[in-house]
Amino acid sequence: MHWTNRYGLATALAMVGWAGLGALVTGAAQESAAWMITGAQVADGTGAPLRVANVRVVGDTIASIGSDAPQAGDRVVDGAGLVIAPGFIDVHNHSTDGIATDRAAATQIAQGITTVLVGPDGSSPPAIAAYLAARRASPATLNVATLIGHATVRTQVMGEDYRRPATQDEVARMAALVDTGMREGAFGLSSGLEYVVGSYATTDEVVALAKAAAAHRGVYISHIRDEADVVMDAVKETIAIGERARIPAQITHVKLGTIGVWGKAREVVALVEAARARGVDVTADAYPYLAWQSNLKVLVPNKRYTDPASVKEALDDVGGGRNIQFTRLPRYPQYQGKRLSEAAAAEGLGEVDFFIRIAEDEVGIIGHTMSEPDLEVFYRQPWVMVASDGGVGNNHPRGAGTFPRVLGRFVREQQWLSLPEAIRKMTSLPAARLGLADRGRIVVGAKADLVLFDPATIVDRSTFEVPRALAEGVRLVWVNGEPVWREGQVTSARPGRALGR
Repeated sequence: MHWTNRYGLATALAMVGWAGLGALVTGAAQESAAWMITGAQVADGTGAPLRVANVRVVGDTIASIGSDAPQAGDRVVDGAGLVIAPGFIDVHNHSTDGIATDRAAATQIAQGITTVLVGPDGSSPPAIAAYLAARRASPATLNVATLIGHATVRTQVMGEDYRRPATQDEVARMAALVDTGMREGAFGLSSGLEYVVGSYATTDEVVALAKAAAAHRGVYISHIRDEADVVMDAVKETIAIGERARIPAQITHVKLGTIGVWGKAREVVALVEAARARGVDVTADAYPYLAWQSNLKVLVPNKRYTDPASVKEALDDVGGGRNIQFTRLPRYPQYQGKRLSEAAAAEGLGEVDFFIRIAEDEVGIIGHTMSEPDLEVFYRQPWVMVASDGGVGNNHPRGAGTFPRVLGRFVREQQWLSLPEAIRKMTSLPAARLGLADRGRIVVGAKADLVLFDPATIVDRSTFEVPRALAEGVRLVWVNGEPVWREGQVTSARPGRALGR
């Protein structure tokens, strides 16, 4: 692939390497804000078959799609053999703070992600307007939108006294905060009902807050109350919240997270399909890995973290300490990256005793407890989109590899999905969920968030041992019409926008 100033430099540029070519084009086309990507296969985001077409970008907008020839001054990219797609939209991303400290966001841009939705799992910026203003004042390579978090507003209202159901007055005050956040630009409400703060909330409380988001045409995206032995009840609760609040509901990172529920993906699908058939707007997202990331306490649903019987039951549910890997272990940093079984043996303790010793620390873990057949069932559903549950600085390989992994392994190698369908799950499906009418599709008038990649080579390179290794195969990424990634490097452009509802 090469890019040229079509009139006057094509011959010279074809003879130089990428670095020299880029430098020449930058100087020669300084006054032009137009791009032409020629001869690429267009995956327009709708799931339609690929077709070869030229895509022209003027400023931040897609200006034409078809056989038009480049115009004088256009910067031209030869896309022969490559695929051009809308920029990927990640609806579960933990870069809330990361894009402020690392505005290049290389692990995200290298995947083709151009928009991230932050504030997931019930935890969001406490002041939505201030957060969006800060992102506008200090933009990153990619666009950012945010949810307002249930646990965030719950803590604002209840303080440290959150280990109980909220009173009617407290729920009303939380709902008022959700209303304010939505008015300030949040795209909806997130919850993390498996986590400590959210776990004490009743379904009625969440419905009341979801209604406040629904009044502004928002969405409800939930880390459901359980992803293991009582996952079916948790799915039913999420559906009920969506139905009662009359809000689009999404099960985020849908999974079956313990050995005892492996093979039950079709039961989850049946619950969702039945709800959709009666008019409830329920969807889901999934990341393409067989391991989840969370904190140590999430393993013990009854919250009796120092009770040997409860801890043993929790470890048995995940197949033992060999399936639990540490990502953060403050008192024992030497075991970061190791399994709980290894750390316990090194300390001369049983797994249960070592768990209890560290139970009150802020311990981060990865649980290797999922089944590939279940994951395949979820990914084949048309209402399941791709999302990473990763982000800038994430220590799970999903943070740097999610979208190329789907395209390289689940599309090219395992053929779970066609390429156009996978692209739809990354682009127009999440865009429609959030109401982003001008992103997620290659159509005239849409914002020029674009990804040019090689379908024969795109793949993830991040691993559990090297979680931030950059993906391969993405050649060029544009955000709002400006290139932010080209041939393995982040550019100096920071054209990302803070998106408000």
